[in-house]
Amino acid sequence: MNLTPTQLERFERDGFLILPKLFSAAEVAVLLRELPALFADDTPANFREKSSGVVRTAMGLHLRNAVFSRLVRHPRLIGPATQIAGDRLYVQQVKVNVKAAFGGEAWQWHYDFATHRGEDGSPEPLALNLHVFLDDVTEFNGPLYFIPGSHRHGPAPSALDTTTTSYPLWCVGNDTVTKLVAEGGIVAAKGPAGTGLVFGDCMVHGSPPNMSPWPRRIFSLIVNPVANALTRFQRPDFQHHRDLTPIVPLADDCLLGASRAAE
Repeated sequence: MNLTPTQLERFERDGFLILPKLFSAAEVAVLLRELPALFADDTPANFREKSSGVVRTAMGLHLRNAVFSRLVRHPRLIGPATQIAGDRLYVQQVKVNVKAAFGGEAWQWHYDFATHRGEDGSPEPLALNLHVFLDDVTEFNGPLYFIPGSHRHGPAPSALDTTTTSYPLWCVGNDTVTKLVAEGGIVAAKGPAGTGLVFGDCMVHGSPPNMSPWPRRIFSLIVNPVANALTRFQRPDFQHHRDLTPIVPLADDCLLGASRAAE
C-alpha cells in the first residue's frame, strides 16, 4: 500500500493521517483472539491501571506472539512508513493500548519524542507511530485527541510525570497546550475497527478516560530509522527494542493466510 500525494501533503500539514478500512474485520478478529492470553501474562511488559488493575498497555507483543510478529511486518503499515521515514526502519516499540470499559484512564497531553529523547537518547524526532483500531473508536470510549499542526512547532517543553498514572510519561504543560489549541484546535481520531492512524514524533496528543461501556483497544507500532537509533539503554527492551535489524515486509495476506494455515 502506498499513500497518495494528497495524503502525504495532509500528513505534513496536520501531523497525523487517518486511514479508513486499512484492515478488514476478519483480520481484526485474528488479532483480537490473541489478546486475552497476552493480557493474562504476569510480566512487567503489561502495565496495569492504578485504580482497577486492568491492562493499560501490553508491550513487546511481537516477541511474545506469532500473530503480532507478522503484524509489525505488514506491508500496509510498513509501506506508508517507508514513504514518510525512509526504507531502513527498525521496530522501536510494539504494544496494544487499552481503554477498558468504564475504567480506562487518561493519557496526558504529550508527544512521543520527549520520551524517546529524554529516556532513550534518540537524536532526532524521526520515529513514526502506526496504529490500528481493534475496536470501533468513538467520541465516547476514549479516542486519541490531536492538536493539528502542533508538530510544526518542534519539541515543546515537557516534564516527566511519574505519579498521575501507572505509566511514566513526559507531558506537555497546560499553558503550552492552550497556546497550541488556540492555533490548531483539537481533533478526535475516530473510526471503525480496522482503521489505521499514522502520526509523527512531535505530534501533541492525549486521550480522555473511558466512561463508556465499550472497550477501546488500539495496536501501536513505533518504527524509527536505524540511523536515528537509541543511544541510552536505561529502559527495558520492551519499551525500546535493541534489535536494529531493518524491517522486511511480509506478504499482504500474512495475517489471514497464516491463520487459515493453522486451522
